[in-house]
Amino acid sequence: MSRAELVQYGTFLLRLALGTLFLAHGSLKLFVFKPAGTAAYFRSLGLPGVVGYLTILGELGGGILLVFGIATSLVAIALVPLIIGTIVMVHGSKGWMFSNEGGGWEFPAFWALALVVQALLGSGAYSLGQMFNIGW
Repeated sequence: MSRAELVQYGTFLLRLALGTLFLAHGSLKLFVFKPAGTAAYFRSLGLPGVVGYLTILGELGGGILLVFGIATSLVAIALVPLIIGTIVMVHGSKGWMFSNEGGGWEFPAFWALALVVQALLGSGAYSLGQMFNIGW
């Protein structure tokens, strides 16, 4: 297998991991915390409750698009501000280590960087976007 093929498979694995993480976090907000509870939490942070609903939509929609490789670069870049928002509004005040009480900003910072890398690399192997020429 050539180096170029390996890069395509590695890019696919990164895309699948990021998409799965977003699906997991969006599902937690939708099914466990419930949309109203998520909106209430966002209000407790001083944000409009609608931002909670938009976050659920962004995490689930973005996760699905990433998993299937549709408009991967655009979706990955669009999700970076969401993750930066978690650092600014929640995790930044907890210190660096994610193992700190309340979770520090170590993991969200890595997640944001991984999204930028994904945007630069594109979809990789097994992408519906490439297969059907959907998005970029």
